[in-house]
Amino acid sequence: MIRKKICLLGPFAVGKTSLVKQFVHSIFSERYHTTLGVKIDKKVVEVQLDDGAHREVTLVLWDVQGEDRFQSIPTSYFRGSSGLLLVADGTRPHTLDSTLKIAESATSTVGKDIPMRLLLNKADLGDQWEVPASELIQRAGTDFSPRVTSAKSGAGVDESFRELARAMLKGDL
Repeated sequence: MIRKKICLLGPFAVGKTSLVKQFVHSIFSERYHTTLGVKIDKKVVEVQLDDGAHREVTLVLWDVQGEDRFQSIPTSYFRGSSGLLLVADGTRPHTLDSTLKIAESATSTVGKDIPMRLLLNKADLGDQWEVPASELIQRAGTDFSPRVTSAKSGAGVDESFRELARAMLKGDL
């Protein structure tokens, strides 16, 4: 069985833990719990490759504590990662800039060739977004293949994890 480590990175309260819970357990809770250190979860998924073949892969999901100006993420958490999911909160556009800075730190540890995807989370709160999703996507650039998700409704969540898994497996072929 193929195993791949994915780190979920972003500032505090952008929905990293909620995205993992939605992807792994198909649940959402309104209660906010700060992640201290790292919480590890797993899910086995079947991924269809470009040639039509299917591969089963165990995704080892590292839900890493949020970063802010007082506390940075230990770079040791990034080591051994096969992919990164960068998460920003669409209702707080400044979290995108913070997430992109975290991405710079992570790539200095794991390299720039690692597959990364950017999730603009909280699409279910679209009426509270100060900046339209299209503008945030444009600001993020194409390097991270940004996509809009909702941990609450599940919109875009499964697809985002599977797309990153597919990109990680391409590197193995």
